[in-house]
Amino acid sequence: MTIGDDSSIGNHTTVKTGTTIGRNTRIFHNCSIGEIPQDLKFGGEKTTTTIGNNVIIRESVTINRGTAAKGSTDIGNDVLLMACTHVAHDCFLGNNVIMANLTTLGGHVELGDWVSLGGGVLVHQFSKVGAHVFVGGGFRIVQDVPPFILVAGEPLQYSGINKIGLRRRGFDSNARKLIKEAYKLYFRSELNRKDALEKIKTDLDQSHEIKMIINFVESSNRGII
Repeated sequence: MTIGDDSSIGNHTTVKTGTTIGRNTRIFHNCSIGEIPQDLKFGGEKTTTTIGNNVIIRESVTINRGTAAKGSTDIGNDVLLMACTHVAHDCFLGNNVIMANLTTLGGHVELGDWVSLGGGVLVHQFSKVGAHVFVGGGFRIVQDVPPFILVAGEPLQYSGINKIGLRRRGFDSNARKLIKEAYKLYFRSELNRKDALEKIKTDLDQSHEIKMIINFVESSNRGII
């Protein structure tokens, strides 16, 4: 177990062997960090949990270590895990992720940078959420959510681009406009999704953000919401 400089751990918190905690990270009370997975396939293999710098982990959070499938559960820098959240085995959380109270991740979930999950969100195992996504409170994620958008509803649906978040993080008007045009084609046009993706490739400027969208959709295993 390794704990970085200026980090603190609250009362009645358990940190297990194989856990690495970065600098200036604050773990509050009654947490369980790096405990074995809640996975019946786990056979006692040596796996790890890694938590980055400047992370805030509030009361009663549980983070399970990895299994042989991936070997580790990894949480990036500047992450906020609010009270009673759960990060299951083999999950990956990027930088600046926020999980509000009672949010639960199944195993092998991936959250990109700047993802924000509202309170009580449930994420199905193996689901992926792209960078800069905002998910409304109380909803379920059972398929992949591509980057830069707002989602809500049951079943979960595209609700527009995350324009406030993108503006705050320095995305200019041209970048936001391109992202909006891409998702208008993908989610709101009469084209089927395969044809919409081809039109995004041929008709829109291939900016960094557009390439991120294309790569995310093409690499999806669970399908897109």
